[in-house]
Amino acid sequence: MSAAARLISVVEDEDTIREMVRLALAKEGYRTEVFDDGATAWEAFSRALPDLVILDIGLPRLDGLEICRRLRGRSESLPIIFVTSREEEFDRVLGLEIGADDYLCKPFSMRELMARVKVLLRRANATDAAARSTEDQPVVCGRLTIDPLRLAVAWDGRAVALTVTEILLLQGLVRRPGIVKTREQLMIDAYPDRVSVSDRTIDSHVKRIRRKFQVVDSAFDHIEGVYGAGYRYRVP
Repeated sequence: MSAAARLISVVEDEDTIREMVRLALAKEGYRTEVFDDGATAWEAFSRALPDLVILDIGLPRLDGLEICRRLRGRSESLPIIFVTSREEEFDRVLGLEIGADDYLCKPFSMRELMARVKVLLRRANATDAAARSTEDQPVVCGRLTIDPLRLAVAWDGRAVALTVTEILLLQGLVRRPGIVKTREQLMIDAYPDRVSVSDRTIDSHVKRIRRKFQVVDSAFDHIEGVYGAGYRYRVP
């Protein structure tokens, strides 16, 4: 399906951000519909679902977390990206646990948002296992399982709530276990549309990935930093 045929809903109560996102999506060729409160958005979603939802958490009349819960009740595969000004990790992890695919904290780069939109739509378009390409096949490495199409990660069968970017970065490490990958290589893995990020951004992603795995298994230590080189996924 072409970008022009894709309908993306933007639910955001801040006028400036809502218009900036709408313009960025239109520039990429997507159709858009915008809402400034949660209740109006839900009325529209009750009639028909879009192809992807960009959803603020702090919305008037009906908040983003509740909309996400309701959307997941209607569709398990609809891509949902949260945007939030709340810095607390609790809010972001909660959003992922109730079914969001990714999140961005304000202020965020429009280039990064567009990159994540493209990744999520590509995966949503290939839900049939028979249509999976080699790179979309599930990856199993010891106790770790990554399903690139469903954007699902599990450790010993227990779900680990990672963002799209974190999954792509982890997948880049796991596909070559034991091999050191530089930060530049990991940038390419995590940002397939070549969004420019710094070494510190990669380091921050790695820290968050480790922390999320340690919530599931406090002994998790499989992502190793190699001084002056990068990171590798250690296989016992």
